[in-house]
Amino acid sequence: MKTWSAVVSFALVGVMPVALKFDQQKENPKVNRTEAAVNFIKSDTLPPAVGYSQAATFKSGRLVYVAGQVAMDPSGKLVGPGDFRAQAEQTFENLKAALAASGASFDNVVKLNSYFVDIKQAPVFREVRDKYINATHPPVSTAVEVRRLVREEWLLEVEAIAVVPD
Repeated sequence: MKTWSAVVSFALVGVMPVALKFDQQKENPKVNRTEAAVNFIKSDTLPPAVGYSQAATFKSGRLVYVAGQVAMDPSGKLVGPGDFRAQAEQTFENLKAALAASGASFDNVVKLNSYFVDIKQAPVFREVRDKYINATHPPVSTAVEVRRLVREEWLLEVEAIAVVPD
């Protein structure tokens, strides 16, 4: 079976790196972790990856793609109008529910794509995200600032890819 690889850059559109302070933290650049059939990769040939992994590979398993989740409750009502933290918490609860409905959990997540209306909220986002993911060995991630999302009141949207072992 082919090995699938995902290599991702942490893309921040319209962001000042100073706000995220990536250059102030260091970590072991040669860390590899294997859980189930997934290998999260960090390499000394790539820039430091604080809060995310540079790549992930797997040889087998069931892929789960979770569409972008936003801060809507099960009845379709917006949670936390104007409150980024409240919206992030509901977004991650929705991701958790979608993963569970697919027979997966955050332990299986290998990739997160996050879309922010205001990237300056990234530190708050990471606080909330880190309650759900394995922050010691985080998934491959991309974060992008966008002008707006489909509905103006949404402040972020997050999608996930998970690999569930066979």
